Amino acid sequence: MPKYTLNINTSQKTVETEPDTPLLYVLRDYLELSGPKFGCGLSQCGACTVLIDGSSRTSCMLPVSNIGQAEITTLEGLENPSGKLHAVQEAIIKEQAAQCGYCLNGMVMAAVSLLNKNPNPDEREIKNALEMNLCRCGAHTRIIRAIKIAANTKD
Repeated sequence: MPKYTLNINTSQKTVETEPDTPLLYVLRDYLELSGPKFGCGLSQCGACTVLIDGSSRTSCMLPVSNIGQAEITTLEGLENPSGKLHAVQEAIIKEQAAQCGYCLNGMVMAAVSLLNKNPNPDEREIKNALEMNLCRCGAHTRIIRAIKIAANTKD
């Protein structure tokens, strides 16, 4: 079985797995990272979203062999070295934006990706960035409000 050395959350991890193993399975089953969730398994719900070189990507159908040397960031990798949460995470907590929380990984990662590209998005841009992330609880309004707050937070 081939070995893959992945750049995950600023460190390198080597895994031995089949080339077509989805990145989500590698992250959860091999590396015990619980941030990305299994939702639909079809790249349609966003629960498995991670950042690949700073841009949000679903990981449930992304073969580990396609990653190469890209930098992967999971929810666990968003806090800074001193343990301070990312501004999006802090704003979601402050706004009590989560209900069940299952979608939250994808929402946070999509929001971080958006803010990486556009530090001051308007509501339409936020909604577009979250378009691939499903929330069955209906917490979208609070999540959008939290992202607006995070966009205005200066670290």
